[in-house]
Amino acid sequence: VDASQTKQSRCTALPWGVGDQSTWNGMGWHGMGWDAPSAEWDCGGAMLLLTRWLLQGPVVGSWYRILDWLIPGNTKVVAVKKVILDQGCFAPCFLGCFLAVTGATNGLSVQENWSKIQQVRAAIWPPVQIANFYFVPLQHRLAVVQCVAIVWNCYLSWKANRM
Repeated sequence: VDASQTKQSRCTALPWGVGDQSTWNGMGWHGMGWDAPSAEWDCGGAMLLLTRWLLQGPVVGSWYRILDWLIPGNTKVVAVKKVILDQGCFAPCFLGCFLAVTGATNGLSVQENWSKIQQVRAAIWPPVQIANFYFVPLQHRLAVVQCVAIVWNCYLSWKANRM
């Protein structure tokens, strides 16, 4: 693991943790650490955070480098092409993996929420990614995505825990 992957991992884990914890607190659940009343460790939540920290940052950061290599430039047409590839290929695969990991750690089913999550994803991420690919330099794209991801992660955490 090189320094950029470590930085990407930290940059990714923090918004996921904030999103999860905010959702859990807002819905009256206890979060992914010590459950104050019973002082028991939530192993599923800790595993989910560890998975996000070790995998998501390097995977998404690498994906952005691959996109820049496949479709170089930062014109409006290039941004739209990147969004089509990002949202058409990468996002569904990545979201499927997220739901599978969430299901594995929480014993939940994926199928019933897939279409609703896809509708919300389609409303949020394409505009964000068009702006990200058009205006933001490669080295800052992951940070932009992680800022928006705090809200997205609140939604995913809420939805995943309702499955």
